[in-house]
Amino acid sequence: AAATVASIAASAQPFARIDTSAIDARQARQEQRIQAGVARGDISRREARTLEQGQREIARTEARAKADGRVSPHEMRQLVALLDRADEQIRALRHAPERRGH
Repeated sequence: AAATVASIAASAQPFARIDTSAIDARQARQEQRIQAGVARGDISRREARTLEQGQREIARTEARAKADGRVSPHEMRQLVALLDRADEQIRALRHAPERRGH
């Protein structure tokens, strides 16, 4: 009976929920910041397209990380690094001095 329980538990692991909700929430906030920047004129449509390409790359990287049924610490660090870089790019465009007439 113990072997059966262990076997079921082991086979259930690949189907366990992979919690990347923090990644998803952060990406949603980035998307909101991009759209707000476009609406205010801080980010051009062309710049927004470039930022959106970065968001798609993050989503593809996340999908690849999840493909084997788990997200390793290395994959999570890679996702966080991509999100950090996207944050910097969004911030730089939204707060560029030349947009404020300086």
